[in-house]
Amino acid sequence: MSTVAQAFSSSGLLAKAIHGFSPRQAQLDMALEVEQAIAKQHTLIVEAGTGTGKTFAYLIPALMSDKKVIVSTGTKTLQEQLFHKDIPVIRKALATGAQMALLKGRANYLCIYRMEQFQHTRGVLDAQGLADFVQVKHWANGTHAGDIGELDSIAEDSSIFPHITSTADNCLARDCPHFEDCYLVKARQKAIEADVVVVNHHLFFADMALKDTGFGELIPKADVVIFDEAHQIADIASEYFGESFSTRQVQELCSDVIQAYKTTVTDVKQLGKAAEKLERTCQDFRLLFAHDPERGNWREKWHNARIRQAFEHLKTDLDFLYQVLKLNVSRNELVDNCFERAVTLLSKYDIVANIDAFEVSLWYETTRRHITLHQTPLSIADKFSQVVSESGAGWIFTSATLAVNNGFEHFARPLGLSQEHTLMLDSPFDYLNQSQLVVPRYLPEPNDGGRALALAELAVPLINSAAGACFMLFTSYRMMNQVAELLEDKIDNPLLVQGQMAKRNLLTEFIAQPDAVLLATASFWEGVDVRGDKLTCVIIDKLPFASPDEPLLQARSEDARRQGKDPFAEIQLPQAVIALKQGVGRLIRDVNDRGVLVICDNRIVNRPYGQVFLSSLPEMRRSRDLDKAASFLTTIHSETQSR
Repeated sequence: MSTVAQAFSSSGLLAKAIHGFSPRQAQLDMALEVEQAIAKQHTLIVEAGTGTGKTFAYLIPALMSDKKVIVSTGTKTLQEQLFHKDIPVIRKALATGAQMALLKGRANYLCIYRMEQFQHTRGVLDAQGLADFVQVKHWANGTHAGDIGELDSIAEDSSIFPHITSTADNCLARDCPHFEDCYLVKARQKAIEADVVVVNHHLFFADMALKDTGFGELIPKADVVIFDEAHQIADIASEYFGESFSTRQVQELCSDVIQAYKTTVTDVKQLGKAAEKLERTCQDFRLLFAHDPERGNWREKWHNARIRQAFEHLKTDLDFLYQVLKLNVSRNELVDNCFERAVTLLSKYDIVANIDAFEVSLWYETTRRHITLHQTPLSIADKFSQVVSESGAGWIFTSATLAVNNGFEHFARPLGLSQEHTLMLDSPFDYLNQSQLVVPRYLPEPNDGGRALALAELAVPLINSAAGACFMLFTSYRMMNQVAELLEDKIDNPLLVQGQMAKRNLLTEFIAQPDAVLLATASFWEGVDVRGDKLTCVIIDKLPFASPDEPLLQARSEDARRQGKDPFAEIQLPQAVIALKQGVGRLIRDVNDRGVLVICDNRIVNRPYGQVFLSSLPEMRRSRDLDKAASFLTTIHSETQSR
């Protein structure tokens, strides 16, 4: 028996260190495959159903290998869970002295230089922002890691954070007077020296694309690369292999130029004027787009004369600022840094202005204040597969949702990955007895004006039977808000609606209030773990097909058509299947969980492609009878109350 197999046995290291540990065949199967991938330096793709225990299945062989390991997760929340909860248990079980490091993107670390600069200039902030700054100053005196995640009393979207953190653009690097004390530098150095480094996908691909200097030492040194929640990485990787031009970056440049003018080059009035003019031009450009955040096709917008003219004015004013900065190069580090950023931004401008480029998607996305223009390659298979093959490392890709119709083609092909070594592990949960899948009859079509009312009326008896403990997951904010408004008059349960507060706080409130109902969109379809009787009913408003207006989807669909392929079967359907599997995964999180899943979309039973969805879901008891579902929920609630 190998040392890895021994660790997972009933008398092994995990059984001795973890109370209640019991061997699971699927977990052991995955661990042994991971061990082989590491030893033979090949690629392994694993779908491990919910409850398999995939985290331990990849961490144990990784730590036992005595090699340099990078583990990349989907979000910062998962990063922290892995680092602070799972890894300490394994370290204790293995009694290993391996060094561990948690590394986040630079925006997560306090920048001492920028904090001091802000204190000197007292930039424009509202009262809340200034109050937050007082807290930051107090915290900064005692922090060791400089991780702004420690500031849990300050809202995640506080206006203070851009003023006390750096970006790759405005970081002075070795020219910074605080370089020796820099929290980011210390975190990176610790990661370079560590045996196991936990990052997130965005940070991993930022490094791979060499967009963020100073972290590029990590990946070439890795012997083992593990992606958890790997279903997300194709789109994230595409973004980082592309280019973008953002008015946020331009306005941050303007802010720093104005700061330099006010503090160190006060004799150059033209600097301040040029920066202020460019700021106004950025604002004017943003005002030509819809007020609410949106995404769209940049090529189509380019044909709007007013938008094209405003975009050209941006280039004129950015070029003028560049010329003024050029005349003042070598005055000090900040001016030199601003000059280099202006050069970079002009280069990025030219890339997104080339609307005739081939093999790329040109698209835009807006926030309330800014607009970002993206040029994204339609395929990264060649680039990514080259990195994998030349690394000499073992690469493990795992998630509970990678397969579509019992195959990995949809996941592997865009990344250029070999499918020679794959593994599909079913969940150990007894879905037939633990759950019901209901597809209600006679619902209005998705675009019907009466659909919101129908969904609200359908939900009421289920919410009442479950006494709350319900998620309603939507594919659009519009439908979510319409249903929320209707439910306010129909139920007495606490209604928690995405957007009312931070995601973490919403979940905390949901768990704290046993009769709560939570309404949410895409970000709650995955990475949310609510166990036991706190969540017994998940209602999904419709099959999660991406909007046909999604610019990257449009471009990939057009590319598929040119190759004689069916865009729906190749791209849209597999994406929707993965998204639905993630939503379904919110319901049963533990061996004792029970619940009802309601999919309010008849296409899953009356369209030929519906079978692809059904064959990709766990084997649940299926019904079209809402009364049966309500009865099952009543039983669950009654038994919970009588415990």
